[in-house]
Amino acid sequence: MAGDMIVEARGMNHWFGTGEARKQALFDIDLALPRGSLTVLMGPSGSGKTTVLTLLGCLRGVQDGSVNLMGHELNGATEAELTALRRQLGFIFQSHNLHESLTARQNVMIGVQVRPGVNDDLTRRAAAHALDLVGLSDRIDYLPANLSGGQKQRVAVARALVGNPQMVLADEPTAALDRDSASDVVDLLKRLGAARGTTTLLVTHDNRILDRADRILTLEDGRIVTNTGGARGNDAKMHSRAPKI
Repeated sequence: MAGDMIVEARGMNHWFGTGEARKQALFDIDLALPRGSLTVLMGPSGSGKTTVLTLLGCLRGVQDGSVNLMGHELNGATEAELTALRRQLGFIFQSHNLHESLTARQNVMIGVQVRPGVNDDLTRRAAAHALDLVGLSDRIDYLPANLSGGQKQRVAVARALVGNPQMVLADEPTAALDRDSASDVVDLLKRLGAARGTTTLLVTHDNRILDRADRILTLEDGRIVTNTGGARGNDAKMHSRAPKI
């Protein structure tokens, strides 16, 4: 795998079900994601977008083909190996999935507390920094019930970013956001790519954000049918970094 690629898939196929009910969901998927890039994956419902996301994110096992993530082959990887790799990734979903009884900071801290040997004070400072990055430093001690829908989603973004992940996998992260909030989220991910080399794969139906993508892939019936390059926004800067976890 080329050194500037964080993930490279070759001939990736996937099936669901068994016996006569077995159905192929992905067909011979080839893709490579450069470090620091923001790639948008589009396609109609049922086209296989989320399946690609979960395979590259180590949320399910690779059945056929080669998937190299951060120098590790996923086909044949053990559950322990997948778990270790998954902890180096960040995930953002359409549903913010916040714990209603926890503050914004406490929800973000969950993003790194699963790691062994994490220092509580460092985790608190890292969570505060991540919330500042998404513009919520003044909401750090608010419960989700006291946040707007857009603010809740930004807390979820902060939770994905708090551990300085090498790659962020986002499934419809802007669907519930207004135009300005959606732009803010994607611009932040772009700045992370420029400043930290964080790679983003973003599944979306949101046409409002396509002009910010470095590349747009389109899936139809489990196959990549278009691969369109975009403008690479490498001039964006981020002057502060989250404390290392």
